Amino acid sequence: MKQSAGLTLLGWLVTLVLPFVFLFTSVRLLLTPAFVNIEYRMPGFPEDAYGMTMEQRLRYTPIMLEYLLNDQGPAFLADQTFDDGNPLLNEREVGHMEDVKELTRIVLNVWMLLLALLVGAGAAAWYFSFFPQFRAWLVRGAQLTIGLIITILIFVALSFNALFTAFHRIFFEGDTWLFQYSDTLIRLFPIRFWQDVFIALGALTLLGAGLIWWVFTRLKIKDRE
Repeated sequence: MKQSAGLTLLGWLVTLVLPFVFLFTSVRLLLTPAFVNIEYRMPGFPEDAYGMTMEQRLRYTPIMLEYLLNDQGPAFLADQTFDDGNPLLNEREVGHMEDVKELTRIVLNVWMLLLALLVGAGAAAWYFSFFPQFRAWLVRGAQLTIGLIITILIFVALSFNALFTAFHRIFFEGDTWLFQYSDTLIRLFPIRFWQDVFIALGALTLLGAGLIWWVFTRLKIKDRE
């Protein structure tokens, strides 16, 4: 049956939204102390060259995550100190964390908006009896997601530093994201940490997309039986 222009437009909207839903869901899953606890215990994870213990890392990193998700201003971080009373972050680091918090807020707000759109489209598909088309859109979106994530993971494998630099140049101004090796943010989050973050994001996103692809492809096959 020929689709109306409205359904065709909705179909492509669902398809294009789905990769962001999968990716932003993965981002939210990684914004938890659980991921940090696993990451710091991964084989070969670098120790802090300036003597910060794993216990200290596991104590300070959740503070950074809490700041990204709470409603507090930069004073929340500026007031944090090491055991000896010295500031946990310097002024430059606090400023960067402000930028990261704003980016996180945008990502999570967009994530919730896209989730609502997807749920709304699914409810409309059920109510107005075009759910088979909706399933096809989900499968197409899952396929698109898998293709995009595999491409990104190839870039991670070939040249992570270039990808990491490009990401920061897109989302942050100037050199505000560059720090000394002795700065706390680098000591808590060395480059290995971010490599694993990108890999984990890719794996979680592929898992979600693959699950949707498998489930709704199976449903389609059962419908034909």
